[in-house]
Amino acid sequence: MTTTADTDRRGETDDGAEEPRRDVPTGRARAFLTRRDGLAWLLGGVSLLLGAVFVVVDLAYNQGTLIAPLDDVYIHLQYGKQLGEGHPFQYNTGDPISTGASSLLYAFVLGGAYAIGFQGSLFLIFAVVLGVICMAITTGLVYHLGKILVSRAVGVWAGVLVAVSGPLLWGAASGMEVGLTSMLVMASLLVFVKERPSVRFRWTPVVATAMALVRPEGMILAVLLCGAMLWTLRGVRRERKVLRPALWTLLPLAAAAGQYLFYRLATGTFSANGVQSKSHLNDRPVLYFGDVVDRTMANIRGTLEYFNGMNGQDFAFPGMLVVFLMGVAYLLVTRRQWRPLLIAVVLGFGAVVVSVSTLSTALIHELRYFHPFMPLYILLTVCGVHAISRVASAPLARRIGFHVLLVVALLFSLVALPAWAVKLGRESATIRDTDVSLGVWIDGNLPPDAIVAVKDVGAAAYFGNRKVIDTIGLATNGLAEASNNGTGALYEELRKLPPGERPDYFAIYEPQPGAPMRPLVDAGVLGPNPLEVLPVRAPADLTGFRIVPFEELKVFEAHWELAGTGTACPVPGDVRDYLNTGDLDSEESHDYEASMQQPGLQPNSLLRRQDDVIDSGRVIVGGESFTAHNLEPGKELKIAGRILAPGEERSVRVLVDGREVGVWNLGPKRGEWSVESFTVPADAITSSTARVELAPVRPLLSPYPEYTSFGYWFIQ
Repeated sequence: MTTTADTDRRGETDDGAEEPRRDVPTGRARAFLTRRDGLAWLLGGVSLLLGAVFVVVDLAYNQGTLIAPLDDVYIHLQYGKQLGEGHPFQYNTGDPISTGASSLLYAFVLGGAYAIGFQGSLFLIFAVVLGVICMAITTGLVYHLGKILVSRAVGVWAGVLVAVSGPLLWGAASGMEVGLTSMLVMASLLVFVKERPSVRFRWTPVVATAMALVRPEGMILAVLLCGAMLWTLRGVRRERKVLRPALWTLLPLAAAAGQYLFYRLATGTFSANGVQSKSHLNDRPVLYFGDVVDRTMANIRGTLEYFNGMNGQDFAFPGMLVVFLMGVAYLLVTRRQWRPLLIAVVLGFGAVVVSVSTLSTALIHELRYFHPFMPLYILLTVCGVHAISRVASAPLARRIGFHVLLVVALLFSLVALPAWAVKLGRESATIRDTDVSLGVWIDGNLPPDAIVAVKDVGAAAYFGNRKVIDTIGLATNGLAEASNNGTGALYEELRKLPPGERPDYFAIYEPQPGAPMRPLVDAGVLGPNPLEVLPVRAPADLTGFRIVPFEELKVFEAHWELAGTGTACPVPGDVRDYLNTGDLDSEESHDYEASMQQPGLQPNSLLRRQDDVIDSGRVIVGGESFTAHNLEPGKELKIAGRILAPGEERSVRVLVDGREVGVWNLGPKRGEWSVESFTVPADAITSSTARVELAPVRPLLSPYPEYTSFGYWFIQ
């Protein structure tokens, strides 16, 4: 039976649930006054006041200067500044377009603000004030949605819990797009329920389109909201002309497709730099399906623990996830006309959790990827408390139980609230100690035309006023894969830059994310002593945690005099081809594969210097395969390899085009590389290309061949 706005309404508006208004008063002023609800304004005011308190705490921790608690905020500001100056999505003026800004919409908002005069210190102030105001509006929207879905009491309690939520206030005052995204999520849902009775979705697609462009997670919910609108149209407008309304509901989907088309046209790939850098599908040299599943499920478990209150109560009271699910189930059973919306929301929550959990950064930065969906999570949890209260038969017992349970939830939020304010202050002070201080030091101490390679690219570029190269690959195209492959691959990518475009200085730290930096110092690419050391002096929290993964930032001068010395052939002869192991382009052109003998082992690239030769290589446990080109058929082939073989097993079988041609001894056990050669008989070379495979002499069983290959020269 088709459910419509006019049927199956019995039992759907208990406890004061309000129907969306269909009548619209004439005149804008009259309409505004008619729709104004004092409780919504009061709740928004509480959120605004507490947001201001968080900003004051930030100022107090930083001697009266507003500082962001994340370096990522300054990435947004840098993109916004560039856009405002007429260089859209160029992180440095003159750079190719890059996709390091995870929010297209926020970049344009910031760019517009910069263009009209919010510059200098006012720029971050604008971002923070915008976030706080958007969160206050979100609070009011939560109230209205709760009032429509269930009752005024549900709306009030949901608004109260959103207004005093420490994570949401932290996100709102951070300068990130948390407040804007939260507002668009709730606005999309509220506009949907307002337009559902008339079955004319005029504004829902517009607001959902903005949501799709503000965050990748918002895009997921926006696409599912398209499905909810189409489902609704199919159910109640079956006999009417629905083609035009149906096409209009697909506007968010078109916007999502347009964003990825922009990525493809601008950068040559559909994948944003952040995904290339952080996704479990991309962040290691070799993709193991079991490893991806294991790491993703670990993030999902961690997320569920946080939002079920089982890993501290900073985000949720104990058992909150169970109550949330009860709220969803209650609404699905009792609110038939909202089922398409509720199903879209449930699928959206699940898809967002899974999608974010595929990132290596899912559980860091105070779980900021999930913050925009917390208002909706809180609202549905309050609906769950309402459902629990229905167990009581007496109306008075229902009301008392409902309010008592939510008072307990409120106490958990209030207890955590001061800690979140302190987190904001402490973390902003840490960023002042490190990334902001680094940017100011760069601006005051390095030549104006200096190029600086950095790991944290936000404040270094924003305050440093120098061209920067992002060694992690967020703001610099093409470096994410190299960084994820290790120091050797990163070195090769930087080495191949024209001499005038290589970094003159490196501002780095050692721990992940990104490739290890110490090998660059050991190889002499960076000077032995740093030009400047910026220690972290901001205290850690009670658990020893800091918002940055390092103890100090160091600035080194770069030395490229030995760049490329590893490519010279170390033996005489006519070199027909050369595979530079660790150089991603060379590996791709030779169809290179590392065959590790245990799933999960990674052939990470490294960098090593021996005498006056610097070369990249890969750590192998097992074997390799590659294709040699430009060969003369019927002529003997000599393979010369630069190899370091410290393991117990140092021999490999050699197969050419699937035919075994001998065993290669990779040299004596030693702590230095050596050049070892193997001769392939002439009859094994049957064409201009040959597929060479190095495999264990004793397959399956340990000890496996363990060595580092730095490169192979093919000589005839």
